[in-house]
Amino acid sequence: MIVVTGASGLVGRELVEHLAAAGWPVRVLVQTRRGGRLPRITWPEGVEVVAGSLDDEPALHQIMHGAHTVFHLASAQWWGTRRDLERVDVQGTRSLIAAARSARIGRLYYLSQLGAEPSSAYTLMRVKGLVETMVRNSGLAFTIIRSGLVFGPEDRFVNGIAMLLRSNPLFYFQPGQGDSLLHPLYVLDLVKALINSLDSIDLVDTTIEIGGSEYLTYNELIRTVMRVSGTQRMIISLPPYAVRNMNRVVSRTVRRWPMTPQWLDVLASHRTAKLGNLYDYCGVRPVRFEDTLLTYMPNRHYTRELLRFMLRRPV
Repeated sequence: MIVVTGASGLVGRELVEHLAAAGWPVRVLVQTRRGGRLPRITWPEGVEVVAGSLDDEPALHQIMHGAHTVFHLASAQWWGTRRDLERVDVQGTRSLIAAARSARIGRLYYLSQLGAEPSSAYTLMRVKGLVETMVRNSGLAFTIIRSGLVFGPEDRFVNGIAMLLRSNPLFYFQPGQGDSLLHPLYVLDLVKALINSLDSIDLVDTTIEIGGSEYLTYNELIRTVMRVSGTQRMIISLPPYAVRNMNRVVSRTVRRWPMTPQWLDVLASHRTAKLGNLYDYCGVRPVRFEDTLLTYMPNRHYTRELLRFMLRRPV
């Protein structure tokens, strides 16, 4: 039995679908929404759904019963505040490790972020680094995967840029010169890597860094999204602190905003792995960023998506 936390997220949904298609028995931990309702997700046949959260000890022990592998994907990375990161990522992982030790789980996977470091000055990277340390010291066999920026039809970052381009008819504000290097990785390539690694003994008790087929600066990424989505804007460079302050003001004005403080943590430095690591570690040849965007981005109505996103209740 394979357990997946964060199964309703971008990576989780694809991972569950592909694990089930490959014949693996899968059990998912899904947090209920207001009123006790589960998210409207159609799970593959045979997938066991356990309603609960990482601070729900009975649900954690229920989901661990009889399991041998856990993919820990739950995180507040793209939607939460600093308090949410502490609650979901740090405290939640602590509770999950306790339940996994009690159930004698054979292997724990943790999906981290390139640049994770417990001593980092940036909240997201510090939290991810702290969780990595907890996983390494858990006494469980583990595999920590530091991933580049994951993108796909439902991601919060690249699609967020496309939505932000619609929020201003003239300008797009970027922190600094937009020269921080990113290493975008398509979600299906990441899922293939996770599944392939199940049979790799060499990846037990290791931390690996993976990304896609190319490096892109943030400025190049913005221009690629503009080109593919057919939305041209003048890019205005502002000091990073000014973008953070602007984002803080906007976030207090509207219910939800695509850009979160974690965006700027990702952009604060280069976030890259060695090219070729994805194939060397997991046997996956990654797709190109722009070629993949062309398969789903040109016909999207991002103005409508932005309005729906802003009006939807927070997670």
